[in-house]
Amino acid sequence: MAVPTETRPGERRVALVPDVVKKLVGTGWEISVQAGAGTEAAFSDDAYEAAGATIASDAASAVSGAGLVVRVNAPSAEDAAALPQGVALLSFFGVGQSEDAVRALAAKGATVFSFDLLPRISRAQSMDALSSQATVSGYRAGLTAAEHLAKFFPMFMTAAGTVPPAKVLVMGVGVAGLQSIATARRLGAVVKAYDVRAAAKEEAESLGATFLDTGVSAEGAGGYARELTPEELDRQRVALAEEVGRSDVVITTAAVPGRKAPVLLTTAMVEGMAEGAVVVDMAADQGGNCELSESGEVVVHKGVHVVGMANPPSGMPTHASFLFARNVANVLALMGPEGSLAPDWEDEIVTGMCVLRDGKPLAPAAVELLGGSVTAAGSGSATEGAPA
Repeated sequence: MAVPTETRPGERRVALVPDVVKKLVGTGWEISVQAGAGTEAAFSDDAYEAAGATIASDAASAVSGAGLVVRVNAPSAEDAAALPQGVALLSFFGVGQSEDAVRALAAKGATVFSFDLLPRISRAQSMDALSSQATVSGYRAGLTAAEHLAKFFPMFMTAAGTVPPAKVLVMGVGVAGLQSIATARRLGAVVKAYDVRAAAKEEAESLGATFLDTGVSAEGAGGYARELTPEELDRQRVALAEEVGRSDVVITTAAVPGRKAPVLLTTAMVEGMAEGAVVVDMAADQGGNCELSESGEVVVHKGVHVVGMANPPSGMPTHASFLFARNVANVLALMGPEGSLAPDWEDEIVTGMCVLRDGKPLAPAAVELLGGSVTAAGSGSATEGAPA
């Protein structure tokens, strides 16, 4: 198994941490880690060596002869081209954002498993890297809001008078939204929450937030929200505009898997906020929930600070890497419990996560990109018994 340094600009996470490496080595895996892969996340090469890994001088040396490569992000086309023939890859992997890499991996007969496609079932919860990284993102969003707001979050009673608490509106009550609510509440803010899924009401209220009901519901399959129609989006924006205008902070978290993030905050809605208010857009990398968002930038529009968070989990790389590595270990406990990859192709988690199987497309997005038909789940695979 190989763990190369992440090549996405600004990425500070690493796919495995020393504690998890030690456990995997104990089950029979041989692990090669590229020198410096964990440095940005505060994990030294010495710590990996002590855990039983071999340190490789560069990416080519790390992946040479590897049967499995584990990454946080999808490889670039160049990274993919440098991987061994018939390799297996486990990472986040959005086909639409990695088309050249998909083609390169298909040409190599690679098998690709993506955390983005993990089935939302109880048995897969411990493998759910989307949720673990969303926890980091939500926490960071609450802290980012407090940092940029020119006011206190909690109420203060002082000799000079009472300072009222900040009013925070969280839009999107998934894992990231719930963590944003919890963080803002810990900091002392008064929090309201909104989600198109009516089922989110109880969860938001359990953390001390007041839930907003705009009359627009978009319950979707698998625990996700479905995409709203243009008419529903218009109704939603009208209902939300007044509440946005009353808020000191708006945190947006809404995303639809595989699609551009829905616009929840229009320019007009931002202009209705008071000068000094803050918008924190966690979906900026996917196009943004706010019309004014720019990924990685703070846009000041008529006194309102719009913070477009870029790759939020990377800003807290130590614990983000720790959680991701635990998710990887739990996937490998299913697919390679004895130190080599041997996936059960009758298992819905295995087939659900699979983008390519021996170079042939299995996920619908990969089928659409590469052509052909969906690979049968039960056919033979070159990855069975692949070396570490």
